[in-house]
Amino acid sequence: MSCRWIRVPLAAGASVAATLALVAIAQAPAATSNEVARGKELFDENCLPCHGKGGGRIGTAVLAERLGPDKSLLEERKDLTPAYVSSIVRVGINIMPGFRPTEITRSDLDAISAYLTRNNPR
Repeated sequence: MSCRWIRVPLAAGASVAATLALVAIAQAPAATSNEVARGKELFDENCLPCHGKGGGRIGTAVLAERLGPDKSLLEERKDLTPAYVSSIVRVGINIMPGFRPTEITRSDLDAISAYLTRNNPR
């Protein structure tokens, strides 16, 4: 099944998270265990330096300050959607820069999204 997404433009002064909402028209198929494992490897390589456990991880620290400690570790969250992960990775948010498809391919981003959404209730 394919997804069609609608990107909502930024409004001045509005919350970036709210204005970057992507609407998934169709639900993405469940990820395979191979895709989740590949996503873990890619997360460790590309995201862990800022979003891992422990001190000195700026992404984790910012999320803890903004959303609370229970939502600061991306790998433990159960509320992320593939569309949201893709949007934030491509566009960036706060101090996190966006990543171009030449830096993180669509396939790699899909795998990272599969990894980060593996704990979500089905």
